[in-house]
Amino acid sequence: MSSVGPDAEIDGVSWGRIRASSDVRGSFRELWRASVFDLDQRSAGTTDPRFVQVNLSTSSAGALRGLHYHRRQLDHWVIAAGRVFVALVDVRPAMTGGRPVVRTRDMTVDDTVTIPVGVAHGFLARERTQLIYLVTNEYDGTDELGFAWNDPIAAVPWPRADTADGQPMLSERDAQSPTLADLLRQLR
Repeated sequence: MSSVGPDAEIDGVSWGRIRASSDVRGSFRELWRASVFDLDQRSAGTTDPRFVQVNLSTSSAGALRGLHYHRRQLDHWVIAAGRVFVALVDVRPAMTGGRPVVRTRDMTVDDTVTIPVGVAHGFLARERTQLIYLVTNEYDGTDELGFAWNDPIAAVPWPRADTADGQPMLSERDAQSPTLADLLRQLR
């Protein structure tokens, strides 16, 4: 898609929701089934689009993780507990002089999003959160790029964090991330 209007979607991103089956004993949720979700090379942006690692991220209310960018990895997120504000920034148009496309969404338990290569992603935990994410590359650190969560070019409309000063809690790495312009220079 080339549209960058307020309702344009980002090519390769898919949003979803998991169905839970429950009874008096508890519940069961199927988080992933390959036969239902087609991971083709076009949408994945990788040479071998299959999940090879599954991670669990636990975040306190007010924690912001991102904006992270991968050149060789597709992510599939499942919200297992809590509530998050998700920001996706498609930097692919910016690589050729266009404007990045920004999409945001509130997500809660059982919501999913699949994030292709070339789309930066981050989230602000609105309450204590558990996020399961499946990835197409084993972690080795060589594909861990990102840019500042509050970059003025991306202009993500982050909500106020649930902290004393309203500012998000960041990792040292995220606090030191470069601008989007600097990331783009690095990628070219």
